[in-house]
Amino acid sequence: MIRIGIDLGGTKIEGIALSADGRAAAARRIATPRDDYDGTVRAIAGLVSALESDAGTRGTVGIGMPGAVSPRRAS
Repeated sequence: MIRIGIDLGGTKIEGIALSADGRAAAARRIATPRDDYDGTVRAIAGLVSALESDAGTRGTVGIGMPGAVSPRRAS
């Protein structure tokens, strides 16, 4: 079993798969779809699948992401 970390950013989504001993088993980076929630969810799912394939095993997933900007508060 591996642990997968996903960093969801405004321009890129980066992922890493860590083995039980903490070593990197796989890593990938893809562009973040712009203004496309469903596309972003599909991109994350595809990235997780690719990392699991690269590592040769399935894993648990954690996602880090910034807070959303409120359109009412943006200036």
